[in-house]
Amino acid sequence: MDVRALSRRVLEGDHVAAARAISLVEDGHPTGAELLRHLGPHTGNAYVVGLTGPPGAGKSTLADALTRLLRRRGERVGVVAVDPTSPFSGGALLGDRIRLVDHSSDPGVFVRSLATRGSLGGLSEAAGDVVRILDAMGCTVVLLETVGAGQVEVDVVRAADTVVVVTVPGLGDAVQTLKAGILEIADVFAVNKADHLEAERTVAELRAMLRLVPGAGWEPPVVPTVATTGQGVDDLLAAVDRHRAYQQAQGLLLERRRQRVQAEVLRAAESYLRQALVEQASRELDELVREVQAGRLTVKEAGRLLLERAGVLR
Repeated sequence: MDVRALSRRVLEGDHVAAARAISLVEDGHPTGAELLRHLGPHTGNAYVVGLTGPPGAGKSTLADALTRLLRRRGERVGVVAVDPTSPFSGGALLGDRIRLVDHSSDPGVFVRSLATRGSLGGLSEAAGDVVRILDAMGCTVVLLETVGAGQVEVDVVRAADTVVVVTVPGLGDAVQTLKAGILEIADVFAVNKADHLEAERTVAELRAMLRLVPGAGWEPPVVPTVATTGQGVDDLLAAVDRHRAYQQAQGLLLERRRQRVQAEVLRAAESYLRQALVEQASRELDELVREVQAGRLTVKEAGRLLLERAGVLR
């Protein structure tokens, strides 16, 4: 495979080439790493907006509505929809064709579904690299929608420049949000399905809780939306724009992105370490498991011994 030719086509905005590049990266193909090195100097321009929230909150519909508005103002939009993994194929259960169908013929929109493949927080391990590919192909805004797993995924904050937490009336989320610590990661709240009878109460509860959170600086706005009709979506986009401007004015955006890359590097190191331990210390691992089960070692002691025997710790 001619990696230089493929990277050149990605940089030209070729959708087929971008899809091929994403498949290589998602599958862990060695060519994927080489491709990313070619694309690296051309990244850092796209603004990443994370959409996360419970199942049924309407994140996909909201992503569709945001895409329409972004296209009207001339943005090139990438949408990364992280879906549950199929237990049979290991691929995403929901496909690109049932996502944002109306944008399929628009050359200024690229949609891709990724499988979580066991990632605990709801984000595919490849999501960061996929965002880089969309960035390199010319997308100015990337919408990153995470799988709803019964609670809001916390790790979306590591991958996005602005995190939009989507909730709906009637699920009790206004109370659960504070308990789950989601107030700490949300930059903007969208109360979707705001035509529901309990919507005003949900908005009021969230705003009241936000007033109780100490701290100076950015105060997350709570925006009522009805994604199916587009109501309030322009207000939501305006809130995202304000957060972007705030971060840029305060010098926070570069630091947020630095922390993102740092977290990715550490996760990559953990992945390699785990693989090395499984490959090189399988006998020791079996022995240590027996020792823990027999009560002769604690789990932490066994973990340290495993690293020592693998030569990682001394």
